Amino acid sequence: MTVGLAAATANGFLDNFRNNSVAARTVYCKLHTGDPGASAAANASAVTTRNAVAWNAASSGSMTLSSLSSYSMTTSETITHISLWDASSAGNFLQSAALTASVPVINGSTLSFSSLTLSFTPLAA
Repeated sequence: MTVGLAAATANGFLDNFRNNSVAARTVYCKLHTGDPGASAAANASAVTTRNAVAWNAASSGSMTLSSLSSYSMTTSETITHISLWDASSAGNFLQSAALTASVPVINGSTLSFSSLTLSFTPLAA
């Protein structure tokens, strides 16, 4: 038996996050070139725009990306992390995560996310 959060509880937390009823009206994503740190102030990308994130309904303790606008890159760098915020500027830091794979980008290119998953693990089994 795995000790952890019950799937129904995890789904409830995630759906509340997705439905903007807990932390924020809209959740925004910021890019980072390294670990954002405890306040998500470290290793910020040269792209300062935070794009709004929309999520699909939670299932099995995780939820997937529904939509996230593309980023127009203004310098060459490697994106390794993201942070989630409750405002398009200033606001409150909600969460950060490392990308599964680093993404090198060049000035003038467009960065799009085709998948993004937010989950609670482990789940009780």
